[in-house]
Amino acid sequence: MAEKFTSSGNEDEHVEWMYESNSDPWSKSQLEQWTCYSDVENLIIEDAYSKNESHLMMDNYYIDFKRKIQISKDNENNQRPINRVVRKTDKTRVREERFTFDPIAPKRPYGHEYGWVSPFILEVRKYLKLIPEQLPSKDDSLVPMIVEKAADGIIEEGKIIGRLCEAQKLAEKLKNEKDKGMKQVWICCAKLYSMECFLYKKLNEVMRLIGSDDHEQLWRSKVRTLGPFCLLLWDNPFKTKLTTEKTLYRVVKLTNEQIATYEEMAKNPNEYRSFQAFTSSSRNKDVGNNFPTTNVLFIMEIEFAFTVDIAPFSEYPHEEEELITPGVCFTVHRVEFDKSAKKHVIHLKLRHRFSRRDKHQFQKDLTQASGPEYNTRSGRITGDLLIDGVDLRDLLDDHFSGIALDDGDDLSYDRDGNRH
Repeated sequence: MAEKFTSSGNEDEHVEWMYESNSDPWSKSQLEQWTCYSDVENLIIEDAYSKNESHLMMDNYYIDFKRKIQISKDNENNQRPINRVVRKTDKTRVREERFTFDPIAPKRPYGHEYGWVSPFILEVRKYLKLIPEQLPSKDDSLVPMIVEKAADGIIEEGKIIGRLCEAQKLAEKLKNEKDKGMKQVWICCAKLYSMECFLYKKLNEVMRLIGSDDHEQLWRSKVRTLGPFCLLLWDNPFKTKLTTEKTLYRVVKLTNEQIATYEEMAKNPNEYRSFQAFTSSSRNKDVGNNFPTTNVLFIMEIEFAFTVDIAPFSEYPHEEEELITPGVCFTVHRVEFDKSAKKHVIHLKLRHRFSRRDKHQFQKDLTQASGPEYNTRSGRITGDLLIDGVDLRDLLDDHFSGIALDDGDDLSYDRDGNRH
């Protein structure tokens, strides 16, 4: 089991710090309302408490442990009681915002099809000046440099949104792993991404803008700050084999207009679109039961795509969270209405596909002596076939006219093209 960032010392218990959040926390007539701090705030507060510190300075407030109050930096008269609770771990809690926020940009229900690798990842690699064959999962010497840039970027983004203290703690956790190899760094990235904090929200907010002409400059401006962390999370050294024959679930609240768009797509089963951000989903079909305000359940059948199970590294393993990686394409199989659940059910089929750019790269590689061999008679490829440092023989499909797998349409290859 992965190490927990915050623990009471008992696997079945955890520590929660909270503050009284009703409008007048000192009123005797108001019912008490307690709100938990974010996961990272909780980590910082518990760390200071365990060191017997009397005060803790945060971004917008400071904590007086002796008086058990939170005090606003802007107005010292604005004070709220705080409380530390050690409680049994809630194995049923699922975070609503993580599984219900719209995973795509608000003006479009989904991204266009961009090919095997997300444009954001491609731009990150350009920024880091990595050649096509270079990935941190294949070259540990790259890892410390990318980790340093990722940590600096997280701090910069945290400062912009007034979350500098949280950002510094996230950066500290990441930098502590920089000399331990890519596997340990990736585990840390998965932990940080799974935490309830600004990092996953900001990263996906930016990546969802890919494909919007109005926001292209914005997402490109974040390549320097959020890109290195994104690359480390994307380049999973443990996941070299495609996910196949798995079903994932996600619930959202969509407008009637957005639902109608999916209904139109269902009329054309060959129309592909893509998710450009890391998209949280669950292997638990009942995830939607926890959020009655949602009106759409996505049932996503994976034909073949890269996804990753981050539940073993999460503070919330019961969510059964599986990330769909950026660039995965989908078609809409059908849209129906479940009267008993009072939700629209949208059935998607997920798979990785290639763009014209990828096909051009294939054709270019086929002309090089050191590239893969192409039998013009059989229309089949043998040897390594690299796109952006990844051997993609396992992903060739029939939309590449005249190109097929050497051993038929078998998808049992890993990310380096080795058969299992």
